[in-house]
Amino acid sequence: MLKDKFYDLGPEWRAFDSDQRDKRGRTGAPMTFTIHDKGLSTIIDWRNKDVHGRDISPTNRAQIYRLRKWQRRIRVSDAAERNLAFAMAELDRISSHLSLPRSIREQAAITYRRAVEENLIRGRSIESVTAACLYGACRIRGVPRTLDEVAEHARVDKKEIGRSYRFITKELNLKINPTNPIDYMPRFASELGLSTGVQKRAVEILEAAIKLGLTSGRGPMGVAAAALYISSIEKGERRTQREVSEVAKVTEVTVRNRYKELQEKLGLNVDV
Repeated sequence: MLKDKFYDLGPEWRAFDSDQRDKRGRTGAPMTFTIHDKGLSTIIDWRNKDVHGRDISPTNRAQIYRLRKWQRRIRVSDAAERNLAFAMAELDRISSHLSLPRSIREQAAITYRRAVEENLIRGRSIESVTAACLYGACRIRGVPRTLDEVAEHARVDKKEIGRSYRFITKELNLKINPTNPIDYMPRFASELGLSTGVQKRAVEILEAAIKLGLTSGRGPMGVAAAALYISSIEKGERRTQREVSEVAKVTEVTVRNRYKELQEKLGLNVDV
């Protein structure tokens, strides 16, 4: 059933390229938590052009340079803003390495700001808390990234990130569900070049394992890797235990142990 009235929340104009969008737009970028001042402060463009697109004269260019310099200083005026500016830059750097979407960055920025408000940063490095917030955001949003992957691109070790993550999760009372091994399946299958049929069969194996409680107390990546290994053999797209373990970032022994458990408990007849 169609509604009587529809509300279009977009602009009343259309733009077919970036130049038209810049000329017709009357507002700036939307507010974001990933910038220390939420993107609400004034920004002086780096290009030496006036409002009509003409070059600025050399005399005015020196004045604009001084304005830019003072504007940068004013945007970060105290220790709290410097803390946020550094943390948001670090957050953006790690997120780029991990190819994380904007929603994850926003969630991590909100969590970090809450930690600052609750005075949870004191005595901990900004890098470890930032990485912990990013890992927590991935868990909250159901985006499969492991602590090892986050630590690989952070400037602190895994142990320190883990300590900060547990502390922040407890103090902020974050509701984080256990990691589901099924979440890792699309990424693993894609990196191994396996078909959707193999991926679908691996998900079926994992669903049966979860129903029987076989995944409890087991690392989700190891279980997911074992299910994908079994599925690749069943579907005639065989991958070795070494190939699967390298993609899942677990040892071959882990894949072998989880594979044997799944085979025995689920009654799978796999010709290795």
